[in-house]
Amino acid sequence: MRFGLNFKPKKRLLTRMFLTSLSIIALVGFGLAWLVNLLHAQNNYNEETAQLIAEIPKVAAELKEHDLIPETSEWLDENNTPERYVIASCDQNFKQVWTSSLAVDRGLFDTCERFDEIRNDSPPYYLNLADNKGYFIYLLSVEIARNQYNLLVMKDAEKLEKEMDKFSRRTYFRLGLVLALALVLLISAGYWGMRPLVRMRNELDSVNSGKSTELSQDYPVELEGVTQALNQLLVQSSAQQQRYQNAMNDLAHSLKTRLAAVHAITDDATLDKQATSEKIMEQVSQMDQLVKYQLKRAMLGRKGLKQEQTQVAPLVNQLSQMLFKVYRDKQVEFTANIPIEHVFPGDKGDLMELCGNLMENAFKLCISQVRVSASYNDAGEFELIVEDDGQGVEESIRKKIIERGVRADTQKAGQGIGLAVCNEIVISYNGKLSIETSELEGAKFRITIPI
Repeated sequence: MRFGLNFKPKKRLLTRMFLTSLSIIALVGFGLAWLVNLLHAQNNYNEETAQLIAEIPKVAAELKEHDLIPETSEWLDENNTPERYVIASCDQNFKQVWTSSLAVDRGLFDTCERFDEIRNDSPPYYLNLADNKGYFIYLLSVEIARNQYNLLVMKDAEKLEKEMDKFSRRTYFRLGLVLALALVLLISAGYWGMRPLVRMRNELDSVNSGKSTELSQDYPVELEGVTQALNQLLVQSSAQQQRYQNAMNDLAHSLKTRLAAVHAITDDATLDKQATSEKIMEQVSQMDQLVKYQLKRAMLGRKGLKQEQTQVAPLVNQLSQMLFKVYRDKQVEFTANIPIEHVFPGDKGDLMELCGNLMENAFKLCISQVRVSASYNDAGEFELIVEDDGQGVEESIRKKIIERGVRADTQKAGQGIGLAVCNEIVISYNGKLSIETSELEGAKFRITIPI
């Protein structure tokens, strides 16, 4: 049996940042070190050239010794001490015309021609000559006794290379110290810079566990957009969850009345089998409409539902027939004052929720009378009124009972959802739900919605 290791390291933002930053620092650092070494070599070359120019009289003394300078030159009167140099004299085309004795001893007869190949490069000039040694070449263009001389002074590179290697090692050692310090600072800056992200992760864990509902606001400017977007997402998610919960509660509340109607229909001995089936299918159809309506509301919210116009009278008549079945023992006297041409300026599901909840409360709490009316008032608003002759609603609790879970009559079964649903629907249409005292001496619920 063979076992394979499939290990894949996790991607880390800090690792990427460290590698990228260190690469940039190292590239810039080594580039600067190379430039410093190059400038140091050029500076040494320039200093050596300046020193040789200062020693030109001594060089000229050696030229005089070989009869390359006229004896009449007064310029050498005080500079006649010969100095031994490795020198080659070149003409204008850099053909070697004279070689010093030290250069002759070393067999350096092609220095000018070799130098001509590199003289357009940047100094310092370095050549491996015929004696298999390395030399730094210094070019002196001077005029002595009205004669132009191109002199190449050669100095053994071994000593100078040791000095430059020593300088180079010091430079790279200092660069290493700088890189080590940069690494420490980079790690500190990385973890310091990542602290807000660690804090964000902890706050998200807190939100996930239910200990908090949003992220705090005091994040760096670069993360403000992220935290605001996350907070907005959390609010939307919470609102969506609340909509689903409310929709399921409202659906259960709405189906309860239809199920009670189904039970009442099945217990009605006056209906034959066909009539019972038709009545039950009518309630099932209403249940199906309610389920679709509540699911759509849970997805889109109140504002997302399609705006349309719904006839009021047929729906109120349908609901009253259902409630007669549910509350047949009360012998309720129901009156509907709704012109056939009056329409509700909104969704049919919303109108069914409004009329269903208010009419059910009226049938349940009335003594014997329920009245529903619809009209257009002088302000150009649609007005729906549902009233009964029950005990009414005390003025002190009229504002409270339209909140979810609050009921005026705690003695009867209920969940305190119906009026809250009605209020939410009315508010979504920019309307108003008010509770008054009816002429029937019971409760009067007035709904006004702008057309």
